Amino acid sequence: MRVSLLYPEVYDMARFRERRREFPPFGALYLAAVLEDAGHEVAVVQVRPDDLALDLTGFEAVGFSLASSATYGFMAAARAHSRIDPEALVMVGGVHANFYPDDALRDFAADIVCVGESEETILDVLARASAGLPVTGIAGTRWAEDGQIQSGLPRLLIRDIDRLPLPARHLLPVEDVVMTDRLAGHDVRMAHVMFSRGCPFPCSFCAAGQTRIQYRSGASAYTELAHLVDRYHIGGFAIVDDNFVVNKRKVADICDAVTDLDLSWSALSRVDTVNAALLKTMAASGCIEIKYGVESGSEPLLRAMRKNTTRAEIKAAFAATADAGIGAKAFIIHGFPGENRQTTDETISLLGELGSSLTRVSLFRFVPLPGTQVYADPDRHAMRGLHTQPDWDGDWSKFHIHHNDRHWWGSPDQWAELEDSYRRLRGFVEDHWGAQG
Repeated sequence: MRVSLLYPEVYDMARFRERRREFPPFGALYLAAVLEDAGHEVAVVQVRPDDLALDLTGFEAVGFSLASSATYGFMAAARAHSRIDPEALVMVGGVHANFYPDDALRDFAADIVCVGESEETILDVLARASAGLPVTGIAGTRWAEDGQIQSGLPRLLIRDIDRLPLPARHLLPVEDVVMTDRLAGHDVRMAHVMFSRGCPFPCSFCAAGQTRIQYRSGASAYTELAHLVDRYHIGGFAIVDDNFVVNKRKVADICDAVTDLDLSWSALSRVDTVNAALLKTMAASGCIEIKYGVESGSEPLLRAMRKNTTRAEIKAAFAATADAGIGAKAFIIHGFPGENRQTTDETISLLGELGSSLTRVSLFRFVPLPGTQVYADPDRHAMRGLHTQPDWDGDWSKFHIHHNDRHWWGSPDQWAELEDSYRRLRGFVEDHWGAQG
Protein backbone atom coordinates (compact mmCIF):
# COMPACT_ATOMS: atom_id res chain seq x y z
CA MET A 1 0.00 0.00 0.00
CA ARG A 2 1.00 3.63 -0.51
CA VAL A 3 1.14 5.15 2.97
CA SER A 4 1.65 8.73 4.13
CA LEU A 5 2.69 9.37 7.74
CA LEU A 6 2.21 12.96 8.88
CA TYR A 7 4.03 14.55 11.80
CA PRO A 8 3.95 18.11 13.20
CA GLU A 9 6.66 20.69 12.75
CA VAL A 10 8.15 21.31 16.21
CA TYR A 11 10.97 23.61 17.26
CA ASP A 12 13.54 22.89 19.95
CA MET A 13 12.05 23.69 23.34
CA ALA A 14 15.26 25.31 24.58
CA ARG A 15 15.57 27.69 21.61
CA PHE A 16 11.94 28.02 20.55
CA ARG A 17 12.09 31.70 19.58
CA GLU A 18 14.95 31.01 17.19
CA ARG A 19 12.82 28.39 15.37
CA ARG A 20 15.63 25.90 15.81
CA ARG A 21 14.73 22.41 14.63
CA GLU A 22 13.75 19.79 17.16
CA PHE A 23 15.01 16.22 16.90
CA PRO A 24 13.47 14.00 14.18
CA PRO A 25 9.98 12.43 14.57
CA PHE A 26 11.13 9.04 15.82
CA GLY A 27 7.61 7.67 16.24
CA ALA A 28 6.81 8.20 12.56
CA LEU A 29 10.28 7.09 11.45
CA TYR A 30 10.08 3.75 13.25
CA LEU A 31 6.61 3.13 11.81
CA ALA A 32 7.91 4.00 8.34
CA ALA A 33 10.81 1.58 8.77
CA VAL A 34 8.65 -1.42 9.68
CA LEU A 35 6.21 -0.58 6.87
CA GLU A 36 9.00 -0.41 4.30
CA ASP A 37 10.34 -3.73 5.54
CA ALA A 38 6.87 -5.19 4.97
CA GLY A 39 6.84 -3.94 1.37
CA HIS A 40 4.73 -0.81 1.71
CA GLU A 41 5.62 2.45 -0.05
CA VAL A 42 5.94 5.18 2.58
CA ALA A 43 6.20 8.96 2.61
CA VAL A 44 6.89 10.91 5.81
CA VAL A 45 5.32 14.36 5.59
CA GLN A 46 5.87 17.34 7.88
CA VAL A 47 2.80 19.44 8.73
CA ARG A 48 3.46 23.14 9.28
CA PRO A 49 0.89 25.44 10.92
CA ASP A 50 1.18 27.88 8.01
CA ASP A 51 0.48 25.21 5.38
CA LEU A 52 -2.40 22.97 6.41
CA ALA A 53 -4.05 22.20 3.07
CA LEU A 54 -2.02 19.21 1.87
CA ASP A 55 -2.67 17.12 -1.21
CA LEU A 56 -2.65 13.53 0.05
CA THR A 57 -4.54 12.05 -2.87
CA GLY A 58 -3.04 8.85 -4.20
CA PHE A 59 -2.24 7.46 -0.76
CA GLU A 60 -4.22 4.39 0.26
CA ALA A 61 -3.56 5.00 3.95
CA VAL A 62 -2.88 8.26 5.80
CA GLY A 63 -1.61 8.30 9.38
CA PHE A 64 -1.47 11.32 11.68
CA SER A 65 1.24 11.11 14.36
CA LEU A 66 0.20 13.27 17.32
CA ALA A 67 3.57 13.82 18.95
CA SER A 68 2.38 16.45 21.45
CA SER A 69 -0.76 18.14 22.66
CA ALA A 70 0.63 21.57 21.72
CA THR A 71 0.42 20.61 18.05
CA TYR A 72 -2.94 18.81 18.25
CA GLY A 73 -4.94 21.79 17.02
CA PHE A 74 -3.08 22.38 13.78
CA MET A 75 -2.78 18.66 13.08
CA ALA A 76 -6.58 18.40 13.35
CA ALA A 77 -6.88 21.42 11.05
CA ALA A 78 -4.61 19.70 8.54
CA ARG A 79 -6.91 16.68 8.60
CA ALA A 80 -9.90 18.94 7.92
CA HIS A 81 -8.31 20.97 5.13
CA SER A 82 -6.22 18.36 3.29
CA ARG A 83 -7.34 16.42 0.24
CA ILE A 84 -7.55 12.69 1.04
CA ASP A 85 -9.10 10.08 -1.21
CA PRO A 86 -12.54 9.07 0.13
CA GLU A 87 -11.60 5.38 0.19
CA ALA A 88 -8.25 5.97 1.95
CA LEU A 89 -7.76 4.48 5.41
CA VAL A 90 -7.26 7.26 7.99
CA MET A 91 -5.23 6.32 11.06
CA VAL A 92 -4.17 8.33 14.11
CA GLY A 93 -1.71 7.60 16.91
CA GLY A 94 1.04 9.09 19.03
CA VAL A 95 1.39 10.55 22.51
CA HIS A 96 -1.82 12.61 22.57
CA ALA A 97 -3.85 9.78 21.05
CA ASN A 98 -2.57 7.44 23.75
CA PHE A 99 -4.09 9.65 26.44
CA TYR A 100 -7.26 10.68 24.61
CA PRO A 101 -7.94 8.03 21.96
CA ASP A 102 -11.69 8.62 21.65
CA ASP A 103 -11.22 12.36 21.13
CA ALA A 104 -8.59 11.70 18.48
CA LEU A 105 -10.81 9.20 16.70
CA ARG A 106 -13.61 11.77 16.56
CA ASP A 107 -11.59 14.92 15.85
CA PHE A 108 -9.69 13.32 12.97
CA ALA A 109 -12.69 11.43 11.56
CA ALA A 110 -10.37 8.43 11.65
CA ASP A 111 -11.11 4.83 10.80
CA ILE A 112 -8.78 3.60 13.52
CA VAL A 113 -6.70 4.93 16.41
CA CYS A 114 -3.58 3.05 17.49
CA VAL A 115 -2.92 3.15 21.23
CA GLY A 116 0.52 2.55 22.69
CA GLU A 117 3.52 1.07 20.93
CA SER A 118 2.34 0.78 17.33
CA GLU A 119 4.94 -0.91 15.11
CA GLU A 120 3.17 -4.27 15.28
CA THR A 121 -0.28 -2.70 15.38
CA ILE A 122 0.12 -0.73 12.14
CA LEU A 123 1.40 -3.84 10.36
CA ASP A 124 -1.74 -5.73 11.41
CA VAL A 125 -3.98 -2.83 10.39
CA LEU A 126 -2.47 -2.52 6.91
CA ALA A 127 -2.40 -6.29 6.40
CA ARG A 128 -6.17 -6.30 6.97
CA ALA A 129 -6.68 -3.26 4.75
CA SER A 130 -4.54 -4.73 1.95
CA ALA A 131 -6.66 -7.87 2.01
CA GLY A 132 -9.88 -5.86 1.84
CA LEU A 133 -10.89 -6.89 5.36
CA PRO A 134 -12.36 -4.64 8.08
CA VAL A 135 -9.71 -3.03 10.30
CA THR A 136 -11.60 -3.84 13.48
CA GLY A 137 -10.86 -6.04 16.45
CA ILE A 138 -7.09 -5.52 16.25
CA ALA A 139 -5.11 -5.43 19.50
CA GLY A 140 -3.99 -1.93 20.42
CA THR A 141 -6.73 -0.13 18.48
CA ARG A 142 -10.04 1.66 18.93
CA TRP A 143 -12.65 2.26 16.27
CA ALA A 144 -16.26 3.38 15.84
CA GLU A 145 -18.95 0.83 15.03
CA ASP A 146 -22.69 1.46 14.93
CA GLY A 147 -22.18 4.79 16.64
CA GLN A 148 -20.21 3.28 19.53
CA ILE A 149 -16.46 3.30 20.13
CA GLN A 150 -15.05 -0.20 20.40
CA SER A 151 -11.68 -1.35 21.71
CA GLY A 152 -9.38 -4.22 20.87
CA LEU A 153 -7.33 -6.06 23.45
CA PRO A 154 -4.33 -4.16 24.84
CA ARG A 155 -1.21 -4.50 22.69
CA LEU A 156 1.67 -6.06 24.60
CA LEU A 157 4.98 -4.23 24.45
CA ILE A 158 7.59 -5.61 22.09
CA ARG A 159 9.82 -7.86 24.15
CA ASP A 160 12.98 -7.23 22.14
CA ILE A 161 13.15 -3.80 20.47
CA ASP A 162 16.51 -4.76 18.92
CA ARG A 163 14.55 -6.53 16.20
CA LEU A 164 13.01 -3.27 14.98
CA PRO A 165 14.66 -1.81 11.88
CA LEU A 166 16.56 1.45 12.21
CA PRO A 167 14.36 4.54 11.95
CA ALA A 168 13.77 5.56 8.32
CA ARG A 169 15.88 8.71 8.37
CA HIS A 170 16.40 8.44 4.62
CA LEU A 171 12.82 9.68 4.17
CA LEU A 172 13.77 13.07 5.67
CA PRO A 173 15.96 15.84 4.27
CA VAL A 174 19.53 15.53 5.55
CA GLU A 175 19.22 18.86 7.40
CA ASP A 176 16.45 17.34 9.52
CA VAL A 177 18.70 14.45 10.49
CA VAL A 178 22.16 15.98 10.93
CA MET A 179 22.60 19.16 12.93
CA THR A 180 25.41 21.26 14.37
CA ASP A 181 25.65 23.40 17.52
CA ARG A 182 23.30 20.94 19.19
CA LEU A 183 25.64 18.90 21.37
CA ALA A 184 26.32 20.53 24.72
CA GLY A 185 27.10 23.83 23.01
CA HIS A 186 29.78 22.26 20.80
CA ASP A 187 29.87 22.76 17.03
CA VAL A 188 29.82 19.05 16.20
CA ARG A 189 28.11 17.34 13.29
CA MET A 190 25.62 15.18 15.18
CA ALA A 191 22.41 13.18 15.07
CA HIS A 192 19.77 12.19 17.61
CA VAL A 193 19.11 8.60 18.70
CA MET A 194 16.81 6.60 20.96
CA PHE A 195 18.32 3.69 22.87
CA SER A 196 15.44 3.05 25.28
CA ARG A 197 11.70 3.58 25.62
CA GLY A 198 9.62 4.47 28.64
CA CYS A 199 10.23 5.82 32.14
CA PRO A 200 9.19 4.05 35.36
CA PHE A 201 9.10 7.17 37.55
CA PRO A 202 5.82 8.87 38.58
CA CYS A 203 6.57 12.61 38.17
CA SER A 204 3.20 14.34 38.21
CA PHE A 205 4.16 17.03 35.65
CA CYS A 206 5.45 14.62 32.99
CA ALA A 207 3.36 13.11 30.19
CA ALA A 208 5.29 9.84 29.89
CA GLY A 209 2.88 7.35 28.39
CA GLN A 210 4.88 4.17 29.08
CA THR A 211 6.08 3.18 32.54
CA ARG A 212 7.93 0.01 31.61
CA ILE A 213 11.39 0.73 30.25
CA GLN A 214 12.79 -1.15 27.26
CA TYR A 215 16.47 -0.97 26.28
CA ARG A 216 18.25 -1.77 23.07
CA SER A 217 21.46 -3.76 23.35
CA GLY A 218 24.92 -2.34 23.00
CA ALA A 219 25.30 -4.21 19.70
CA SER A 220 22.11 -2.58 18.35
CA ALA A 221 23.28 0.88 19.44
CA TYR A 222 26.65 0.30 17.76
CA THR A 223 24.98 -0.75 14.51
CA GLU A 224 22.91 2.43 14.35
CA LEU A 225 25.79 4.74 15.21
CA ALA A 226 28.13 3.05 12.74
CA HIS A 227 25.45 3.58 10.07
CA LEU A 228 25.17 7.27 11.01
CA VAL A 229 28.95 7.68 10.83
CA ASP A 230 29.09 5.96 7.44
CA ARG A 231 26.08 7.67 5.85
CA TYR A 232 26.01 11.08 7.52
CA HIS A 233 29.60 11.46 8.79
CA ILE A 234 28.56 12.40 12.33
CA GLY A 235 31.04 13.21 15.07
CA GLY A 236 28.57 12.96 17.92
CA PHE A 237 25.04 12.09 19.00
CA ALA A 238 22.42 13.01 21.57
CA ILE A 239 20.32 10.33 23.26
CA VAL A 240 16.80 11.73 23.52
CA ASP A 241 15.23 8.97 25.62
CA ASP A 242 12.85 10.09 28.37
CA ASN A 243 15.31 8.81 30.95
CA PHE A 244 18.31 6.95 29.57
CA VAL A 245 20.06 6.16 32.85
CA VAL A 246 17.78 3.77 34.74
CA ASN A 247 19.27 0.29 34.35
CA LYS A 248 22.98 0.73 35.02
CA ARG A 249 23.96 -2.62 33.53
CA LYS A 250 22.22 -1.92 30.22
CA VAL A 251 23.63 1.63 30.05
CA ALA A 252 27.13 0.26 30.66
CA ASP A 253 26.60 -2.33 27.90
CA ILE A 254 25.78 0.43 25.43
CA CYS A 255 28.72 2.53 26.58
CA ASP A 256 31.17 -0.36 26.21
CA ALA A 257 29.83 -1.19 22.75
CA VAL A 258 30.13 2.31 21.29
CA THR A 259 33.43 3.44 22.82
CA ASP A 260 35.55 2.49 19.80
CA LEU A 261 33.50 4.80 17.54
CA ASP A 262 35.14 7.77 19.30
CA LEU A 263 31.99 9.91 19.27
CA SER A 264 30.96 12.66 21.68
CA TRP A 265 27.50 12.30 23.15
CA SER A 266 24.93 13.50 25.69
CA ALA A 267 21.91 12.01 27.46
CA LEU A 268 19.17 12.76 29.99
CA SER A 269 19.02 11.33 33.50
CA ARG A 270 17.63 11.69 36.98
CA VAL A 271 20.10 12.56 39.72
CA ASP A 272 19.28 9.45 41.78
CA THR A 273 20.07 6.85 39.11
CA VAL A 274 23.78 7.59 38.53
CA ASN A 275 26.85 6.65 40.51
CA ALA A 276 30.57 7.33 40.24
CA ALA A 277 31.43 4.02 38.54
CA LEU A 278 28.78 4.40 35.85
CA LEU A 279 29.70 8.04 35.23
CA LYS A 280 33.32 7.05 34.62
CA THR A 281 32.15 4.38 32.16
CA MET A 282 30.00 6.96 30.37
CA ALA A 283 32.87 9.44 30.21
CA ALA A 284 35.23 6.80 28.80
CA SER A 285 32.75 6.09 26.00
CA GLY A 286 32.56 9.76 24.96
CA CYS A 287 29.79 11.27 27.12
CA ILE A 288 30.39 15.02 27.41
CA GLU A 289 27.13 16.14 29.04
CA ILE A 290 24.30 14.78 31.15
CA LYS A 291 21.07 16.77 31.30
CA TYR A 292 19.55 16.31 34.73
CA GLY A 293 15.91 16.91 35.57
CA VAL A 294 16.54 18.93 38.72
CA GLU A 295 13.22 20.84 38.48
CA SER A 296 13.46 22.70 41.83
CA GLY A 297 15.62 23.32 44.87
CA SER A 298 12.61 23.04 47.19
CA GLU A 299 12.22 19.58 48.69
CA PRO A 300 8.53 20.09 49.58
CA LEU A 301 7.90 21.08 45.97
CA LEU A 302 9.89 18.10 44.68
CA ARG A 303 7.69 15.85 46.83
CA ALA A 304 4.56 17.56 45.49
CA MET A 305 5.85 16.90 41.95
CA ARG A 306 6.41 13.26 42.93
CA LYS A 307 9.99 13.76 41.84
CA ASN A 308 11.08 12.56 45.30
CA THR A 309 14.70 13.63 45.03
CA THR A 310 16.60 15.67 47.61
CA ARG A 311 19.03 18.57 47.53
CA ALA A 312 21.73 16.23 48.85
CA GLU A 313 21.16 13.79 45.97
CA ILE A 314 21.25 16.62 43.45
CA LYS A 315 24.52 18.00 44.79
CA ALA A 316 26.10 14.54 44.98
CA ALA A 317 25.15 13.73 41.37
CA PHE A 318 26.56 17.01 40.04
CA ALA A 319 29.78 16.62 42.01
CA ALA A 320 30.25 13.03 40.78
CA THR A 321 29.53 14.10 37.21
CA ALA A 322 32.13 16.85 37.39
CA ASP A 323 34.64 14.41 38.93
CA ALA A 324 34.09 12.11 35.94
CA GLY A 325 34.88 14.97 33.58
CA ILE A 326 31.34 15.25 32.22
CA GLY A 327 29.41 18.50 31.92
CA ALA A 328 26.16 18.67 33.89
CA LYS A 329 23.14 20.63 32.71
CA ALA A 330 20.11 21.33 34.92
CA PHE A 331 16.53 21.51 33.71
CA ILE A 332 14.48 23.72 36.04
CA ILE A 333 10.68 24.04 36.10
CA HIS A 334 9.32 27.14 37.78
CA GLY A 335 5.68 27.62 38.72
CA PHE A 336 4.42 24.18 39.77
CA PRO A 337 1.35 24.58 42.04
CA GLY A 338 2.64 25.74 45.41
CA GLU A 339 5.61 27.64 43.98
CA ASN A 340 6.19 30.91 45.81
CA ARG A 341 8.91 33.30 46.88
CA GLN A 342 10.40 30.85 49.38
CA THR A 343 10.55 27.86 47.00
CA THR A 344 12.13 30.09 44.35
CA ASP A 345 14.77 31.25 46.82
CA GLU A 346 15.51 27.59 47.58
CA THR A 347 16.07 26.92 43.88
CA ILE A 348 18.34 29.93 43.56
CA SER A 349 20.35 28.84 46.58
CA LEU A 350 20.71 25.28 45.25
CA LEU A 351 21.98 26.51 41.88
CA GLY A 352 24.48 28.69 43.68
CA GLU A 353 25.66 25.78 45.82
CA LEU A 354 26.23 23.60 42.76
CA GLY A 355 28.89 26.09 41.69
CA SER A 356 31.26 25.03 38.93
CA SER A 357 29.80 21.51 38.77
CA LEU A 358 26.78 23.07 37.00
CA THR A 359 27.79 23.93 33.45
CA ARG A 360 24.47 24.85 31.80
CA VAL A 361 20.86 25.58 32.78
CA SER A 362 17.57 25.49 30.89
CA LEU A 363 14.72 27.24 32.71
CA PHE A 364 11.10 26.44 31.87
CA ARG A 365 7.79 27.62 33.23
CA PHE A 366 5.31 25.06 34.46
CA VAL A 367 2.57 24.06 32.03
CA PRO A 368 -0.10 21.47 32.93
CA LEU A 369 0.50 19.05 30.06
CA PRO A 370 -2.44 16.91 28.93
CA GLY A 371 -1.97 13.33 30.08
CA THR A 372 -0.13 14.22 33.29
CA GLN A 373 -1.34 13.53 36.81
CA VAL A 374 -1.66 17.26 37.43
CA TYR A 375 -3.89 17.64 34.38
CA ALA A 376 -6.05 14.68 35.37
CA ASP A 377 -6.76 16.14 38.84
CA PRO A 378 -7.39 19.86 38.23
CA ASP A 379 -9.48 20.40 41.35
CA ARG A 380 -6.64 19.33 43.62
CA HIS A 381 -4.34 21.92 42.08
CA ALA A 382 -6.99 24.56 41.25
CA MET A 383 -6.05 24.35 37.56
CA ARG A 384 -7.74 26.41 34.88
CA GLY A 385 -7.71 26.53 31.08
CA LEU A 386 -7.80 22.74 30.47
CA HIS A 387 -9.60 21.07 27.59
CA THR A 388 -11.54 18.91 30.05
CA GLN A 389 -13.18 21.98 31.62
CA PRO A 390 -16.41 23.64 30.43
CA ASP A 391 -14.73 26.99 29.64
CA TRP A 392 -12.16 25.41 27.28
CA ASP A 393 -11.13 27.94 24.62
CA GLY A 394 -9.96 25.42 22.01
CA ASP A 395 -6.36 26.69 21.97
CA TRP A 396 -4.06 23.67 22.05
CA SER A 397 -0.96 25.72 21.26
CA LYS A 398 -0.89 27.10 24.80
CA PHE A 399 0.48 23.77 26.06
CA HIS A 400 3.96 24.56 24.76
CA ILE A 401 6.42 24.63 27.66
CA HIS A 402 8.66 27.46 26.50
CA HIS A 403 8.00 31.15 27.30
CA ASN A 404 4.60 30.23 28.64
CA ASP A 405 3.31 32.99 30.91
CA ARG A 406 -0.29 31.85 31.33
CA HIS A 407 -1.98 32.05 34.70
CA TRP A 408 -2.67 28.34 35.23
CA TRP A 409 -3.51 28.29 38.95
CA GLY A 410 -3.82 30.41 42.07
CA SER A 411 -5.22 33.79 43.03
CA PRO A 412 -4.16 37.11 41.46
CA ASP A 413 -1.90 37.75 44.47
CA GLN A 414 -0.28 34.32 44.12
CA TRP A 415 0.22 34.94 40.41
CA ALA A 416 1.85 38.31 41.08
CA GLU A 417 4.22 36.64 43.55
CA LEU A 418 4.94 33.89 41.04
CA GLU A 419 5.73 36.39 38.28
CA ASP A 420 8.10 38.34 40.51
CA SER A 421 9.77 35.12 41.67
CA TYR A 422 10.24 33.92 38.10
CA ARG A 423 11.87 37.19 37.07
CA ARG A 424 14.33 36.92 39.95
CA LEU A 425 15.15 33.29 39.14
CA ARG A 426 15.56 34.01 35.44
CA GLY A 427 17.80 36.97 36.19
CA PHE A 428 19.98 34.80 38.41
CA VAL A 429 20.22 32.05 35.79
CA GLU A 430 21.03 34.46 32.95
CA ASP A 431 23.65 36.27 35.04
CA HIS A 432 25.49 33.00 35.65
CA TRP A 433 24.71 30.72 32.70
CA GLY A 434 23.59 32.96 29.85
CA ALA A 435 20.39 33.94 28.07
CA GLN A 436 17.43 31.60 28.21
CA GLY A 437 16.19 31.17 24.65
